[in-house]
Amino acid sequence: MPRIRPPRGAPTSADLVVLSLLAERPMHGYELLQEYDRQEVEDWASVSRAHVYYALTKLAGAGLIAEAKRAAGAPTARAVPYRVTPKGRRVLARALDDDAWATRPHVPPFVTWLGLSIHATPAARARVIAARVRVVAARLAQERATLAAIRADTGARVGVAAWMVGLLVEQLELEARWLAAWGRDGVGA
Repeated sequence: MPRIRPPRGAPTSADLVVLSLLAERPMHGYELLQEYDRQEVEDWASVSRAHVYYALTKLAGAGLIAEAKRAAGAPTARAVPYRVTPKGRRVLARALDDDAWATRPHVPPFVTWLGLSIHATPAARARVIAARVRVVAARLAQERATLAAIRADTGARVGVAAWMVGLLVEQLELEARWLAAWGRDGVGA
C-alpha cells in the first residue's frame, strides 16, 4: 500500500502539534519542549523533539507564528516566546477539518509481520509473539498510569487526553486478549 503524504505545502503533523501547543499559550522553544514532554507527544503523534525546532523555524517563516510581545520589564536577553498568528489558527482549523484523519489507512508494523509470519519458523513466531506480549503488557501498565495522572491534572487537554488514552488502553487490552487467544489456540505454532 503506498504511503499517503500530505499535499505539498500542507502542514505536517509536527507543524500542527506546534501550532496546537502554542494556541494554548505563548511559549519559547525551551518551554515548548517541556510541554511536549509533559504531554508525552511522542506517544500520540509521530513528532520528535527535532521536528519541533524545525517546525518553529518553518512556521515563523510562513507567518503562522510570531514573536509574542515582551512583558514590561522583561530582560532582553531572555528568549522571546512565540504565539500563533490569526493565519496560523486558520491553518490549524482547516487542517483539522479533514476526513483524512479518520479515513487514511495506517498499518502497524506488527500487523505487517502477522501477514508475513507464515514464512517464519515456529521458533521465530513464538519469540516475536512473546516479545509483543511483553511490549503490550508494559505499554498497558504505562498508559493506565498515564490515564490516572491525566485524570488528576487540569488544563485544556484533560478531557480529550483522558478519552484518547482511554481508547489506547482499551485497544491494548483487546490486543492482550487477542495475543492470549493466539497462544492458547496454537495459531502461531
